[in-house]
Amino acid sequence: MENNKIVSVNPHIYAPDTTTTIMRDVVLALVPAVIASVLFFGPRALLVEAVCIAVAVLCEWGFEKICKRPNTIGDFSAVVTGLLLALNLPVSIPIWQAAFGAFVAIVVVKQLFGGIGMNFANPAITARIVMLVAFGSAMTTWTAPAFADATSSATPLSIIAGINGVTAGTHTADELPSLVQMFLGARGGSLGETSCLALLLGGIYLIWRKVISWHTPVAFIATVFVLTALLGQQPLYQVMAGGLFIGAFFMATDYTTSPPTPKGKIVFGIGCGLLTVCIRVWGNYPEGVSFSILLMNILNPFICNLTRTKPFGGVEA
Repeated sequence: MENNKIVSVNPHIYAPDTTTTIMRDVVLALVPAVIASVLFFGPRALLVEAVCIAVAVLCEWGFEKICKRPNTIGDFSAVVTGLLLALNLPVSIPIWQAAFGAFVAIVVVKQLFGGIGMNFANPAITARIVMLVAFGSAMTTWTAPAFADATSSATPLSIIAGINGVTAGTHTADELPSLVQMFLGARGGSLGETSCLALLLGGIYLIWRKVISWHTPVAFIATVFVLTALLGQQPLYQVMAGGLFIGAFFMATDYTTSPPTPKGKIVFGIGCGLLTVCIRVWGNYPEGVSFSILLMNILNPFICNLTRTKPFGGVEA
């Protein structure tokens, strides 16, 4: 009789994916957005991105060193957090403020709650919201894209809000970029949110690599499209404007802060879309993606509990 069988506790299914390989795929998926940010906003975009990544990695290493925890900078999660934060910032952001945001994301949101897999909210999203509150002027000062025939440095959402009288300021429909410009990225906005083409390529790559599933991004984007169409709020512009694509593909799909089941992912995406539309249409702030994802992160445990899969042969709890 052979005695070469190994008995161990679950899980018994081996998968080649690790945190490192997953995070590397996310970085690769963000490369088109990084390239687009440099093309449209110049070399300073690379500086902002490099500073956010460097400070994020340094803060992770330093905090774990001080707390005598195992070093995790090799898993690339800090790189992803720093890069995502940078892509959610305007190109004109003061460098020290970008560094502060990276510190908040890693130390306050991630490490103080126990590190990767323990944070209750997406670190990059939370840091961006903290920066909006702390540095409101710098975070809402937009630079017109270089090498593009942009009619205004204001974001399309700001222009739409001005047209509809939601926010102060006078804007006309002539200031809106064309739908082609919206798709390619020739418009005002944060570094990594303007090019829908670049973000779509990255999102498709992640789905192809099975790093994420289609459920949350499709539910998120479709909800925004349908609701804004019903409300007469220019659905094509609403879908391509702001941080919807980067939020749907790269931030709402975070493993730690979103549901694991397909049903839960769809509920999560619909909730994000509903909150985004409510903030954009009736709120004083023209964008709502960051706030909606953070609010749904808080509700995630309840969604997980309501949509969890019943074990085979088990009974309802």
